[in-house]
Amino acid sequence: MRHWPLLNMRLITPRLELRIPSLDDLDELADRALEGVHAPDLMPFGVPWTDAPADELPGDIIRFHLGVISRWRPERWCCNFAVVHRGRVVGIQDVSASDFPVTREVHTGSWLGRAHQGDGLGTEMRAAALHLAFAGLGAQTAVSGAFLDNPASLAVSGKLGYRPDGLSVHQVRGQRAVQQRLRLDRDGFTGPVPVEIHGLQPCLPHFGLR
Repeated sequence: MRHWPLLNMRLITPRLELRIPSLDDLDELADRALEGVHAPDLMPFGVPWTDAPADELPGDIIRFHLGVISRWRPERWCCNFAVVHRGRVVGIQDVSASDFPVTREVHTGSWLGRAHQGDGLGTEMRAAALHLAFAGLGAQTAVSGAFLDNPASLAVSGKLGYRPDGLSVHQVRGQRAVQQRLRLDRDGFTGPVPVEIHGLQPCLPHFGLR
């Protein structure tokens, strides 16, 4: 699209392609959610969206991601990248910010279909998002978080150089849940994989950059 170049942007790693999802990608993403994202007795998300009934979950997924695109503004944006592995959408990696030209700080979040976990894809896709933030957009810091009962996510953060940044307490499924906040400075990030960014230049105004 000439007037929405974000749909043409790509992040390429040795095994993955990250892109703003097309309608077909959203269909596939809904399939991955239905196949399972986490063990039933765990809830890694502050908003327990995976608890939705199976007949409602696909529509919830599609409406949410279309809404993310529709709410994009230069002063408040979120790249909800579809993560593609071997031609198949396997999850989502987001990178978001508010007032980015001033704060130079991004937030990252992600999920990966359960069948695709445990093979290092989570590390690779977040490394791609961080490369976009630091090398492509000029971020100075990145923040994230994970509940203490989600060691896999915490391990990914540790591999990429994040440091603890305090704790916060939440209510999830009616229970107390403690989240570890995490922070990564630009100088502390060493990407574990090469990342190519394609089509960024015409997108810069949409990130509030000139």
